[in-house]
Amino acid sequence: MSIDEEILRLLDATAAGLEPGADTLDELGPDRVARILLDEIVDRARLDTLGTFADTVVVEFRLACHTGAAIVFLSLGDGGCTVSTEPPRAADVVVGQQLGEVCLAVFGPAESVSASTRSVYWNHGNLLEPGAAAAPVFAVTQRLLGALDRRERPGLAELAVRFGSDKWGPHQFTRHYERHLEPWRDKRLTVLEVGIGGYDDPAGGGASLRMWRGYFPRARVYGVDMWDKSGVDGPRITTVRANQADVEAMSAVAAKYGPFDLVVDDGSHVSELTRGTFDVLFPHVRSGGLYVVEDVQTSYWPVFGGNGTDLDDPDTTIGFGKQLVDGLNHDELLLTHEREAAVTDHQIEGVHFYRNLMVLEKGTNLGQSPIADKLNEAIRAADGA
Repeated sequence: MSIDEEILRLLDATAAGLEPGADTLDELGPDRVARILLDEIVDRARLDTLGTFADTVVVEFRLACHTGAAIVFLSLGDGGCTVSTEPPRAADVVVGQQLGEVCLAVFGPAESVSASTRSVYWNHGNLLEPGAAAAPVFAVTQRLLGALDRRERPGLAELAVRFGSDKWGPHQFTRHYERHLEPWRDKRLTVLEVGIGGYDDPAGGGASLRMWRGYFPRARVYGVDMWDKSGVDGPRITTVRANQADVEAMSAVAAKYGPFDLVVDDGSHVSELTRGTFDVLFPHVRSGGLYVVEDVQTSYWPVFGGNGTDLDDPDTTIGFGKQLVDGLNHDELLLTHEREAAVTDHQIEGVHFYRNLMVLEKGTNLGQSPIADKLNEAIRAADGA
C-alpha cells in the first residue's frame, strides 16, 4: 500500500469525526500509523523556524492503542530533523496520548481535535532551576503540540513565502485564492496543479504543492509535470509525469486521481494547451469546485500563442474566458447573437477575473429570462413575416 493510499485510509476512517477503529489500525499497523502521524505533525510544525540548537532535542511520542503502544522519536539538532523508531538517546520529553485520538486530531474535522488522553513528562534537567522553561526542548514541544492541536492556521501568503511559491510576490495571487478557498480549509479535498516547476531536476520545484498541503490539512495534493518530479513526492503530495500537450496522458491522470475539488493550471501558459487542458480536466471537477488558470496575461503575447492585436480572439485564454462570460448568461442572449451553445453553459456558475488570474466556479447554471424570451418571440415573428 502506498503512502497516499495509507493516508486516504486514515482520512476515510476519521471523516465522520470518530477515532479510527482497531481494524484500521491493525490493517496499517500501529507503528506505521504513528510514523505517518508524526511525519505530518513535523511538516505542519515549521520546526525550521526555531533556529539551531547547541544540543539535540529528542522528543518521544508514546501512542497507546489496543495492542500496546507505538513509539516514535523526533530528533532536532544541527543535522536537521529526523523521525525514527529507534531512540538516538534518552528523550528530553515524553508525550503520551491515545493513537486514535492523535489520528483524529491530525486527519479528522477540526472540531474533533482533543487532547483529553495526553500526558507530558519532562526528563529535561531541573524544572525548578531559574530559566529552565526557556530551554529549546520546551519551544520544540510547544510547536509540535500546537501543530497537533491545529492551533496555528498560517495564511496562504505566509505558506507561499515559506515554501517559495511565486503565488505571492509579483503575482499576488494568494489574496484572491483565499477569497474563494478560506471556507474550504477544513474540508476533505483533492487538489491538482498542472506545472510543478524545477524543470528537469526530479527534486526541484513543488513549492506550490507544499503550500496547498499546508493550507489544507485534510487534502490530497497532486502535481502534473512533463518532467519526472518524484523527488517532490511526500506525505499527501503525489507527482505524476504527463505532458500537458498529451491529451491521452492528461485524461489518464484525471481518470485515476479525480474527481477534483480544485484544479490549478500553472503549466505552459500557451493558450492552445491551456484550452486543451481545460477541455480534458474540467469534466473531472466536482460540482461546487474551482478551475483556476494562472498567468492569463500570456493571451496578449504571440510568443505564447496569444494575440498582439485582437483582444477578443477566442483562441487565446482570455478570449476563451470572455466567451465563458457569455455562456454564464446564455439564457439572456437573443437569436440575433447567433451563438452556438456550449456544454459549459450549464456547468459554470461563476467567472472571476483578477490580474493575470481566471477563476471558474463549477455548478449548475440554469435559469430563465422572461424579457429575453419575449424579445426572441418578436424576432421569430419578424423573421416569419
